Amino acid sequence: MRETAHPGHPGRNDEAAVRSTAKTARSHEQVVTGEIPRQAPRPEIGDSWERLRRLGLDPERGREPEHLGTAEIEHRRRASGLDVVMPTLRDTLLDPVADLPLILAVADSHGTVLWHEGPRQLRRSADLIGFMTGGRWGEEAVGTNGIGTVARTGRPLRVHSSEHYVRNQHAWTCVGAPVRDPRTGRVAGVVDLSGPARGVHPQLLALAVTAARLAETELRAAQLESLHRLRTVAAPVLAQASGPALVVDRDGWTAATAGLPPISRLRLPADGWGSASVHWLPSLGECAVEPLADGWLVRPLTGSPQAVSEQAAGARLVLDLSRTDRPEVSVRGGAGSWSHALSPRHAELLLLLAAHQSGQTAAELALGLFGDPSRAVTVRAELSRLRRYLGGLLEHRPYRFAETVQTEVIRPADPSQLLPASSAPGIRRLRALLDDGAILLAGCRIAEAAEAAEQSAGPLDRQVPSPRRTDG
Repeated sequence: MRETAHPGHPGRNDEAAVRSTAKTARSHEQVVTGEIPRQAPRPEIGDSWERLRRLGLDPERGREPEHLGTAEIEHRRRASGLDVVMPTLRDTLLDPVADLPLILAVADSHGTVLWHEGPRQLRRSADLIGFMTGGRWGEEAVGTNGIGTVARTGRPLRVHSSEHYVRNQHAWTCVGAPVRDPRTGRVAGVVDLSGPARGVHPQLLALAVTAARLAETELRAAQLESLHRLRTVAAPVLAQASGPALVVDRDGWTAATAGLPPISRLRLPADGWGSASVHWLPSLGECAVEPLADGWLVRPLTGSPQAVSEQAAGARLVLDLSRTDRPEVSVRGGAGSWSHALSPRHAELLLLLAAHQSGQTAAELALGLFGDPSRAVTVRAELSRLRRYLGGLLEHRPYRFAETVQTEVIRPADPSQLLPASSAPGIRRLRALLDDGAILLAGCRIAEAAEAAEQSAGPLDRQVPSPRRTDG
C-alpha cells in the first residue's frame, strides 16, 4: 500500500519536495553572498532576492522589527476597508483548516499585519520572528514573504521554507493573495496563510486566492450599496437639472445620469479637483463640478462632448511609474489637462509604446505582454479601451503615439520597481536594460522620479519623428 504523508511527517511522496527545498537553500546561500546560483529559483523569488540583496537587507534577521500600537492598528483597520470582509475570511479560511497548524493574517497594502488569528501556540512561535498583529511585513523590512512580496507585486505567491530571504523564516511556509479594491483596482490588502514549512498543503495557495476573490465580492457589494445611497440623493437634483448631468462617487463611478448616455465610470483627475469649479474631462469637455453628498455633480458646459483628438496637437503625455502601487498618465494640451490612474495592463502597454517610438504591431505587443504573438486580439481589445480616453493621442498601423505628442516616462529609482507586478517579457527586458545602466531604450530616454522633478519644465523622454511603418 502506498505510504501517505501527514502534515509535519513527510513520507516517500515528500522526498522530491525535500530535495527541492535543499536546492533552493543552496541557491539562497549563493545569492545572498553575491554569487550566481547554479540553479536559478522561480523568477518571482529570484527577482525578490536580487532586489533585497541590492538593498543590503541582512539575510540573517532582516531589519529590527517594528510594531504599531493598538490605536494605530484600529485606525488602519478602518482606513483599509477590510474590516467588512473579515467575517467572510474567517468562515472561508479558519473553519476548513481548523485541524491544521495555520495562521490567518490579513495585512494592508503596505504589508502591515492588521489581523492575526490561529492556534495560540503557533502564534507564540510566530511572535519570535515579529509575525504578529501590528507587525510591519513589507518586503524591504523582512525580506521575501507572502505578505510584503504580494503587496509589492500584486500577484498571488507561495513562499516555501528557504525561499524566504531572511533565514529566521526558513521554518515557515506562507501563501498570500492580493485583495483589490473594486473601486480603484489597486491592492487594498493581502490575505496570508502561514504555518510550519513541513506541514503546509500545496493547495493552500488556491484557497487563499479564492478567499481573496470572496473578499473582493464583499467589497464590491459595499460599493454598490454606497452607490445606491448616492443615487437616492441624486435623483431629485438631476430631475431639476436644466441640461445633461451625472452624479459620480469619489472614485468616479456613476450613480445616476440625466441627458447623457450611460457611463459606468468617469475618469477623474488623479490629484483631485483642487479649488477650480470648471474642469476639462476626457469625452465630456469642460464641465462644472460641485460636491454632492459623498460624490460629485458633473455638468458638461458644451453642447456636445469635445473630441479627445483635439488634445493631440502639441500635447505632452507623462507616464508616471514612480509610485509602484499607482501608475498614472497625465496629458497637457490645447484643449485642457487631465490625469488619472492606470490599470496594470494599460500601464504595461503605454510603457512598451513609449519604449518603441516607431510603433509596434498588435502581434509584437502581444509578444511583449504575453510572450505569445497569437494573442493579438487581446491586445487590440485593450488598445481599444485605451483609445476611449486617449483618442487621437494614439495611432495605429502600427500602434504608436501621434508624432505631435511629446512623451515622458518617469520611473522609480530602483529598476526592479518598474511595474513590479508585471511578469510580461517586454517589461522584464526593460528592467534588465535599466539595471545594466542603459539610459536610452529604442530612442526613448526614461528618467528617474528625482530627475523628473528637477527638469519639470521640459520633456524628459521626447519622441522624435521617425519613418512610418505601414504594417498593421
